[in-house]
Amino acid sequence: MPPPALSSTRQPPAADRVYAHVKQAVLDRRYEGGTLLTEGELAEAVGVSRTPVREALLKLEMEGLLKLYPKKGALVLSVSAQEIADVVETRLLVEEFAVRRAVPASPALIERLEELLEEQKRRAAAGDLAEVAVTDRCFHAEIVQHAGNQILARLYDQLRDRQLRMGVAVMQAHPDRVAKNITEHAEILDRIKDGDAEGAAHHVRRHLGRVRVLVRGEDR
Repeated sequence: MPPPALSSTRQPPAADRVYAHVKQAVLDRRYEGGTLLTEGELAEAVGVSRTPVREALLKLEMEGLLKLYPKKGALVLSVSAQEIADVVETRLLVEEFAVRRAVPASPALIERLEELLEEQKRRAAAGDLAEVAVTDRCFHAEIVQHAGNQILARLYDQLRDRQLRMGVAVMQAHPDRVAKNITEHAEILDRIKDGDAEGAAHHVRRHLGRVRVLVRGEDR
């Protein structure tokens, strides 16, 4: 007799479920910096024992999102001013170079950027800031991917989690930035469509400069 077929609805391992739950909540700021998470609360929230919770929290500590305190729990780390400066500086270096390399753009890149811009508008209209941040990040990442340098693309991908946390923080503190980000993305896209590499790089630089000011908590 053949062995029974494996169920296609089998859940991921318990530690993976805890990891995904906590990481997503940190990235979209449901667990803000300074929040103390306990193993018991997380075990109850996800419906698992404490052992996989510990495994997940250790992994998230290695990624720099949490700090573990024995017998107390895990503290969600705030984004430091130095980390903000480092991320924006790295983004500027990568994205200005990438947009110059991506122009003249292929029809596939232009079509994908148009899709992402429309998706960002839909998410913004629905008030879903976490998804707005995701589509915002994807817009920039798509340009980097089309620069043709896979090492650079992998480096940029390592910034993903920090970009998402900062993006949600900016939009929560400055709701008007949602519409402004969309406008600035449209300006970048227009320059790409025009084949204007330097103009696109200028708009990328201006866009990221505004993000840097706002994410630091300064107004402009």
